[in-house]
Amino acid sequence: MMTRLLRAALFLFLSAASVFAQSGWKIAETRREASPNESVEHWATTVEETATADRATLHLAVFATRTATLRVIDQPSAPRADLASAMSRINALAGVNGGYFDPEDAPVGLLVSEGRVLSPSRKAKLLTGVLCTTQNQVDIVRTTHFTMTKKVKAAVQCGPLLIERGAPVPGLNDTRPARRTFAAVDGEGHALIGVSSAVTLGQLSRILRLPNLAGKMKISRALNLDGGSSTAFWFAGKEEPFSISESKTVRDFVAVVPR
Repeated sequence: MMTRLLRAALFLFLSAASVFAQSGWKIAETRREASPNESVEHWATTVEETATADRATLHLAVFATRTATLRVIDQPSAPRADLASAMSRINALAGVNGGYFDPEDAPVGLLVSEGRVLSPSRKAKLLTGVLCTTQNQVDIVRTTHFTMTKKVKAAVQCGPLLIERGAPVPGLNDTRPARRTFAAVDGEGHALIGVSSAVTLGQLSRILRLPNLAGKMKISRALNLDGGSSTAFWFAGKEEPFSISESKTVRDFVAVVPR
C-alpha cells in the first residue's frame, strides 16, 4: 500500500513535470511575404515563453540556395552607408548586418568578399563559427573545421554557434538579453538570415529550434552575428521594402542575392 508520504512525493513530482512540460517557447503569431522574384520569404514571427509570458519578435529571410546565395558587402572606409541604402544599391533581396569589428572599424575575424580575404581568421573563444558561401553552397562551419580555399566566395567569422547538429549549443549565456542578428542552415539546401528583439543567446538557440518557425526548414546549424546596436534587417517586399535600421553604422553586411 502506498504510504501518505510517498503519495505526496509522487504528487509533487507529477505537478512539477506538468509545469515543465507546459513551459517553453511557442509561436504566437506568424506573417509571411515573398520577395519580388519570389525566391526569398520574409517570416515575421512572434514567440512567447509559456511559463513567464516573455515575448520576442523575429524577422527571417528564408531562401533555397539553388535560387539565391549570400554576398558579403564590405565598407572599408567612411562614410559608410546604412543597411537599407547598401541593399538597395546592389538590388539585394534581403540583408542583415555582418560580423564584429573593433573600435577602429577593422573586421574582427575572417572576412571574405567576392573571393578576396579582407581579414584573416582569428583564434578567439567567441569566434566559433564561419558563415560561408561557395558557388553551389551556403554553410555554417565550426572555425576549427573551416579551411579557406579558392572556392569560398564570401565568409564571415563570428559567434558563438547557437545550434550544432540540430541541437542548441550547451553553455550559452542565459542572463543577458540583447537584440540579435544570426544566420542558419538546414544542411538540405535552405538557409536564412535574421534578427530578433532582445533575448539571451540561450533563449535564441531554443527559439530557433521551434517547429514551423521558418516554414518546413529545420535548422541544423546556426551562428550568432554582431548584435546590439549593430542589429539591422532589410527585405525587398513586393510592394515596398521592410527595414529595421541599425543604431550605428557598421563595417560589413550579409546580403541575399539571386544566383
